[in-house]
Amino acid sequence: MTDHVRPRPGTTAVWAGEEERRAGAPTQVPMVGSVSFGYRDLEDWMSVARGERPGHIYGRNTNPTVAAFEEKVRQLEGAGAATSFATGMAAIAGTFWALLEPGRRVVSTRDTYGGTSVVFTDHLPRWGVDTVLCETEATEEIEAEIARGCDLLYLESPTNPTLKVLDLARLAEAGRRVGATVVVDNTFATPLNQSPLALGAHLVIHSATKFLGGHADALGGVVCGDAEFVRRVFRFREITGASLHPEAAYLLLRGLKTLALRIGRQNESALRIARWLEGAEGVTAVHYPGLPSHPAHAVATRQMRGFGGVLSFALKGGMAAVRRFLPALRWAHLAANLGAVETVAGTPATTSHVECTPEERAALGIPEGLVRYSVGIEDPEDLLADLEQALAAARVRGG
Repeated sequence: MTDHVRPRPGTTAVWAGEEERRAGAPTQVPMVGSVSFGYRDLEDWMSVARGERPGHIYGRNTNPTVAAFEEKVRQLEGAGAATSFATGMAAIAGTFWALLEPGRRVVSTRDTYGGTSVVFTDHLPRWGVDTVLCETEATEEIEAEIARGCDLLYLESPTNPTLKVLDLARLAEAGRRVGATVVVDNTFATPLNQSPLALGAHLVIHSATKFLGGHADALGGVVCGDAEFVRRVFRFREITGASLHPEAAYLLLRGLKTLALRIGRQNESALRIARWLEGAEGVTAVHYPGLPSHPAHAVATRQMRGFGGVLSFALKGGMAAVRRFLPALRWAHLAANLGAVETVAGTPATTSHVECTPEERAALGIPEGLVRYSVGIEDPEDLLADLEQALAAARVRGG
């Protein structure tokens, strides 16, 4: 897309990576399943292999369908480059392995996705990487740890599943001050609601499986940002082989075209549901950055354009109440996913932090009675009625 006619995000989601027009060309990016790409001329082949001109050689490295997906996300995030992975966790772990080495120091927070937390606590230390996890809402503590030395600052905002919000601009500035690479997981917010690169991040990561794809039918991850950092991540990924499959890229491309429509609906519905839950009987706490009661509502309002489609809430009675409440829901999948067109509900014990013990979840501030609720695109009136009857059923069965 030309810079002098910069489209809005909804248009970018539809057209980015698909602008090339040839007579008789398909209007949709085709799913190219070929493993290899042939050349009759050796010099042409060599020039592509050396990166002197565009082209593809082998599917583990690059693919036309995958490249279109990467370009769409790149433009949505306003990044210099993008590269993709087979899953979101592959993107996160691949970024760490590409940018870190023994003796390096990582600063992050306790409230990261459970899989990410396991990498921090179990895997990076085994490779001689010092990992410091700070209290998520203790901004000054995080800044102090950054000042003591930081090679990579990893931030997730809003967090999964308690929807805590970090001041990305303030922390990114602290990271850049000491020469750290600043990486932000933007999965919950999406490029429609938040732009971490504009707030000072070097790299942005998405589990494309979630809101980007939006249909719960394709796994994928993507890293975008500063071109030199992305190049290093790509070099690691092409050798280790966690490549995004062309079929998954095709499905993710399809999903991205409705991103603006889906996110707009989910933002509105989630805020409405969060407000209703604050006054609902049997609910002891509601976590959603769009609520004035949220501790970081002012920060969220400043750095986000919308507050996202995920919220969480705690039930009176803890896990026993959750066991009664979840099966009573009619308009929700009880599953380990989020960001889909259908509403998805679950507990961190079976979703975001299934890898953790109850004690570890408690230490992270995640009560066993917490419900994570990813709002779909259903009519919000139906979702509200469903929540009301499920809460009532949980109370009645609980005596």
